[in-house]
Amino acid sequence: MRWSSRVPGGPPQGSLLTAPVLSPDLSFDQAHPPVFRKHYAMGAVFEIVTYGTNPTQASQAMDHTFQEIDRLEQVMSIYKPASELSRLNRTAHLQAQTVTPDLYQVIQESLHYSELSEGEFDVTAGPLAERWKAVGRGEQTPSPDEEKRLRCGVGYRQVELIPPNGIRFHSSRLAVDLGAIGKGYAVDRAAAVLRSFDIECALINSGGSTFYAMGTPPGQSGWLVHLCDPSAQVGPHVLLNENSVSTSQQTPPSLLGMPAFGHIIDTVAGEPLKSATAVSVVAESAMASDALSTAFLLMGPARGQELVKRLPNVAAIWISPEGLRQTVTSGPEILTTSAARMSPRKAVTRNLD
Repeated sequence: MRWSSRVPGGPPQGSLLTAPVLSPDLSFDQAHPPVFRKHYAMGAVFEIVTYGTNPTQASQAMDHTFQEIDRLEQVMSIYKPASELSRLNRTAHLQAQTVTPDLYQVIQESLHYSELSEGEFDVTAGPLAERWKAVGRGEQTPSPDEEKRLRCGVGYRQVELIPPNGIRFHSSRLAVDLGAIGKGYAVDRAAAVLRSFDIECALINSGGSTFYAMGTPPGQSGWLVHLCDPSAQVGPHVLLNENSVSTSQQTPPSLLGMPAFGHIIDTVAGEPLKSATAVSVVAESAMASDALSTAFLLMGPARGQELVKRLPNVAAIWISPEGLRQTVTSGPEILTTSAARMSPRKAVTRNLD
């Protein structure tokens, strides 16, 4: 599972941009000037670009959107002792806790993706992730006995949902970390706030790893977003329109020669995932694309492609550092600039009816 990370001294909040720092290509129509804003929250830079709206109205809508994201950080952060999730992690093993609809919904959805992925996606890996972060800070690697004990504390089936808003943990060693789905939920909520201000055309970017598109830019059929390519050979990209794309990739080794452990935890092995592959997933919601990109990276392409068969309107692409790519879709299209040049051995695409 992926754990959250915070970057000290993040960029100024709510600053107006004079040029886009979003990765999509934007062709500007002078009759419909875009409005850009960015905001630091949840350890990432959130960016929004809108078209076709009065700049004052757009700025007001973005202010409320960023306030909503800040509110959700107080709900879902494991780095804030007073957050709702931190309190839940401290007390839910003692007795059932009543939580807000936001926290209940995101944990409920997390358990759904845990079931779909047969436990590969598991937000209860908090203690295991914390232990490996400590190793990255210089502490000793866990012994086999400690690692086994930590793995025993992981298990999404030990989380009990008590409708409409109760949650109980059936293990004192359990701790939930929403780093692999929380930003996706925040992006979906951001889109809902923008719509409440009659914004119809916008792109929301969370840290360059999750995008959600509302409508399309003037004269375009979608928002063009370039995806992560560790090989620099494939050139993957998507055209988004009322859907989302997320990318998951293990943290690369430190360039300073310091011990480095990736932020995605293989809960079966009890240690950081050993993979240099990048996985991008297109889905109808940002929460779905966020969760599935992590799940598919942990599952691998063979099992991941089988899961896509059971999901509506999902597409995924796995790209290795060597340029091997595997793509599967039940609807959306992931494009590549190198498709015509790649040998059949390096290009594997499956379209599902």
